[in-house]
Amino acid sequence: MKNILVILISLLISTQLFAAGDDSGSSSETSLYNDAVSFIKRAGKLEKKDKPDKAKKLYSSAFKKLKAAHAKDKKNPDILNYMGFTSRKTGNFDKAEEYYLEGLSINPKHNGINEYLGELYVQTNRIEKAKERLDVLKNCNCKEFKELELIIKTRGSKVY
Repeated sequence: MKNILVILISLLISTQLFAAGDDSGSSSETSLYNDAVSFIKRAGKLEKKDKPDKAKKLYSSAFKKLKAAHAKDKKNPDILNYMGFTSRKTGNFDKAEEYYLEGLSINPKHNGINEYLGELYVQTNRIEKAKERLDVLKNCNCKEFKELELIIKTRGSKVY
């Protein structure tokens, strides 16, 4: 009986230690995501300083980190949102649209994805599709609605 008790306690302890070790993957994915977001913010600042080549390099670096994070968490729409964003910023519009749509399949009401997909549609002269994204955002009372609305009004009118 004593041996069985020792074995059970040993199994319980080893199971808890193993389970605790599994959490490192989650924190690794979070770290990759946070690093990517940091790169994206820096790239945005470089764009404002009219340094598009340096910005593209940072967007590419961010994408690599996001891709690694996505490999660990396939159901995170925030990761897919930024994968779409960085793809769009580096000129890969087809891939950007794929990532945005994949993110919307997980969370159709994701404000960021709907805004950025709408921006992609404006960039690719698909104003009606951009307006569909705006329609999804119309009741959110959020900055994403206002930003997309402004982009459609200013750039969208030039595309017609």
